[in-house]
Amino acid sequence: MLIKLITKAKVYAPENMGEMDILIAGGKIAEVERDLSPWKAIEGVEVLDGSGCIAIPGLIDGHVHVLGGGGEGGFTSRTRELEASDIVSSGVTTLVGCLGTDSTGRSMENLIAKIKELKESGLSAYAYTGSYRVPVKTLSGSIERDLVFIEEIIGVGEVAVSDHRSSQPTMRELARIAADAHVAGMLSGKAGIVNLHIGDGKNGLGILSEILNETDLPIGQLYPTHTNRSEKVFMQAVEYALKGGRVDMTASTTEHFIRGGEVPCAKALARMLDAGVPIENITFTSDGGGSLPMFDEKGAYEGMSSAKVSSLIEAVLTATGEEGVPFEQAVRVATSNPARILKLKGKGEIKKGFDADLLILDKKDFSVKTVISNGDVLLKK
Repeated sequence: MLIKLITKAKVYAPENMGEMDILIAGGKIAEVERDLSPWKAIEGVEVLDGSGCIAIPGLIDGHVHVLGGGGEGGFTSRTRELEASDIVSSGVTTLVGCLGTDSTGRSMENLIAKIKELKESGLSAYAYTGSYRVPVKTLSGSIERDLVFIEEIIGVGEVAVSDHRSSQPTMRELARIAADAHVAGMLSGKAGIVNLHIGDGKNGLGILSEILNETDLPIGQLYPTHTNRSEKVFMQAVEYALKGGRVDMTASTTEHFIRGGEVPCAKALARMLDAGVPIENITFTSDGGGSLPMFDEKGAYEGMSSAKVSSLIEAVLTATGEEGVPFEQAVRVATSNPARILKLKGKGEIKKGFDADLLILDKKDFSVKTVISNGDVLLKK
């Protein structure tokens, strides 16, 4: 159906709007009003009863290993490629794919082909150019050409720092990457950010401060992820965000990592807000499809598990259910905040003229009932 009407849902847009009707036409949100019942009488309008449900924007997952990740323990430790169903069932309607440690067995050609597949499956899908490695392995031969001429590419990443698996890039090397991405973003109207994998190495976020102190690059150019991976990194991230930086925290974790000092995503959000960090500077991502490798104190591989896209919605709900974060704020970190930071126009809000990306949750247990992407129902339970 081209026209859909969702009735009597409690809407978080992500701000709390109360009980509303939502009219969808041509893949866009046409109206959000208290009473749009006259549309029920029009032939061809599909009516979805939202009674007893909550409607929020479709989740935006800005860091997903759609080709799988891992490989640090040899070929048998590679994690599997994700399917559209893995993403949709988790309430995600928009994602950004990336490469991680392995940019040899996996390539930018593979990544862009996968992104196009997910788009054909009804999702909104984008990508970062590059991987952990420096120099950046691009698709076209340069960061600038990738961002300017390849529609799906919106930035560079995930470039690894403070990690024994990284290329150990210098401040000047990273600054040049950020500068190239910055200019390319300006020329293309894209975010042009550099998504930085922060490991548990000695320097943490220190190299970001060096770049900002010694160059003219804006603070929003550098977008660190995994900033909840240790207490040390987390406190550096709080300081960085208080200065105006945007920080991303990873929802996927295990008991092994928590015992090692990782701050669970939901708890990290509550602590950041208590420290005075503006909510608009914080995002969650799942790291879905990526590996969660375990190494001993000498850096030797011990084993791994795989990150889940479903961890994103779980972290949002845990933040409000167990950590006392207001629901509309918890929703922001996976909807309107990443949409703004990544310059994804028409995404992240339930608002007239925006893309009709909606997640319908049961009001009692917050289970996913319906997923709508660009006006099409991709999942209905």
